[in-house]
Amino acid sequence: MDPGQAKQRAARLREEIERHNALYYQHARPEISDRDFDALLRELQGIEATHPDLITPDSPTQRVGGKPLEGFTQITHRVPMMSLDNTYSENELREFYARLKKGLGKENIRCIIEPKVDGVAVAVRYEDGLLKYAATRGDGRTGDDITQNIKTIRSLPLRLPASVPQTFEVRGEVYMNRKDFDKMNDEREEAGEARFANPRNSTAGSLKQLDPREVAKRPLKVIFYGLGDGGAARLESQSDIITLLKNAGLPKAELVWHCDTDEKIITAIRELDEKRKNLAYETDGAVIKVDAFSEQRDLGATSKAPRWAIAYKYQAEQAETRLLAVDIQVGRTGALTPVARLEPVLLSGSTVSNATLHNFEEIERKDIRVGDFVTIEKAGEVIPAVVSVNLAKRTGDEKHVPTPSHCPVCQAVVVNDESQVAIRCSNHDCPEQVKRRIEHFTHRGAMDIRGLGEQVVAQLVDAKLVRDPADLYDLNELSLAQLERQGAKSIENLLAGIQESKKQAPWRLIFGLGILHVGVSSARSLMEYYGSVDTLAGATVEELLKVQDVGGIVAQSIHDWFREGRNQALLGRLRATGVQFSNPKIKQASDNLAGTTWVITGSLSQSREEIADLIRANGGKVSGSVSGKTTYLLAGEEAGSKLDKAVKLGVKVISEAEFCAML
Repeated sequence: MDPGQAKQRAARLREEIERHNALYYQHARPEISDRDFDALLRELQGIEATHPDLITPDSPTQRVGGKPLEGFTQITHRVPMMSLDNTYSENELREFYARLKKGLGKENIRCIIEPKVDGVAVAVRYEDGLLKYAATRGDGRTGDDITQNIKTIRSLPLRLPASVPQTFEVRGEVYMNRKDFDKMNDEREEAGEARFANPRNSTAGSLKQLDPREVAKRPLKVIFYGLGDGGAARLESQSDIITLLKNAGLPKAELVWHCDTDEKIITAIRELDEKRKNLAYETDGAVIKVDAFSEQRDLGATSKAPRWAIAYKYQAEQAETRLLAVDIQVGRTGALTPVARLEPVLLSGSTVSNATLHNFEEIERKDIRVGDFVTIEKAGEVIPAVVSVNLAKRTGDEKHVPTPSHCPVCQAVVVNDESQVAIRCSNHDCPEQVKRRIEHFTHRGAMDIRGLGEQVVAQLVDAKLVRDPADLYDLNELSLAQLERQGAKSIENLLAGIQESKKQAPWRLIFGLGILHVGVSSARSLMEYYGSVDTLAGATVEELLKVQDVGGIVAQSIHDWFREGRNQALLGRLRATGVQFSNPKIKQASDNLAGTTWVITGSLSQSREEIADLIRANGGKVSGSVSGKTTYLLAGEEAGSKLDKAVKLGVKVISEAEFCAML
């Protein structure tokens, strides 16, 4: 289309995409499927790629962020972002209200009560209807400029509707809801990456990312509650702010109370305590604010906090129960982790019978003993934790929990791993370690052998049918018939799954081998760079450091793993089974890409492996990292540091549409 048509179509697409964004994220009434929405977005991206002059600051395409930042610049808050005084006491709340009455000289003072979202405080400024910038609280006077990161939050409008004031600053909290957080953690675990501890820490870490494209992958949301610099918004109360937020399409609290006595405030915070369990976001308290701005001004502030507001903090949900025993779990790396077995108790709406004790140093520090009455807590953590001991209930019959000197499963001597405050079983052939390693090897994110769940793996190891991954390929109908609850059809499916796994890409094998510190991303990069397991096995630490996603600790771990005799023997046996050790050679389709070297990055319509196969089938080569020898960088959405390096080196960057045209 000509420039005029492109401009007209882009404007129409932006309007349509933002309408669907609002329907989905603000009103929960989507009209089209995700697939159709993505098609609209891709069309707009295509127009803007062809006509870069048509890109606008409020374009939906800008939500994925720009290039990685060198570092955060600072923004000075026009109105300081003060913190609030806290209380955990209802009596102190009554005292707060008494101070309000004394300060204003009146009996009934209208207050607003809202949930206190357990997130990261931010200020977002709009000017002339467009999102101008966003900043963290920082020290209250200056904060980090996180504009590109905040734009990745799809519930946040980049342009205000014309019906509301066009220039003002709102304040709120960025957060992750529990459902999205749990899903993200499950995906990280499947990919061999560490789980995040809790939503708030994960949110804070996400906002500190220098690459907005990485932030776009995190399920961040935002909720607003106040105003900084009012700008063109001539408001007179906190109630007016709530109305403005609603009319502007800015996310706001679902639960709000209006109270004009201390007893009504107490009733409201108790009601919120009951209802907050059903909120999508984590809340750790309630915020009580005087409604009228004129009264807020009369009350003023101390050097640290306003006198017209206070945060009432709920106690973290806790329960007391008896510690019946301490079990020790052995992980695939041999780490011994103590787990508390408890008398079942109701906590946060679910029955809890297990809790983490973290490590043996923690047990010693808190003097936790079997038979103790202990307090357990869910305070944003993934699983409950033992936080304290009720010493007043000790009878003298409680038993110390000794730090084990031997593995509880195989009785091998344990060794200290001071780098991770852990103790490990020294026996590589410990049955529990073997089970965990086999489970990892067969996992969906690795060799993806269906039917080999935890129970089947345990039976195979206990029956001494499997000692390492290579033994899986020696299984047959006769050996599997020894297992419980394995009928003919189950055995047939399992053997078919094992045979099918031989066709898996070599990066899955590398990940499945469980090399310490090697996750999915680095396994992919290693095989893109080296092409075969044997070539990788011979690499030096210095050579490994040239691979994308591989740092010093990872490089050393890979190098050491391939030089252990038992691992070399395992690789030999796996090679003999027919498992793929090299990226497959692709049948030549054309020589359209002959003499070119490609690097692939970002999100594309096909997997990287499929696109790499296409490149090879058309005469090209594929590399895992950008260098002066790279001919093209094929960049999809959310392209990362490879894109920056390509631009710096002058490597030609092309889109997926351009790539398809070349074919």
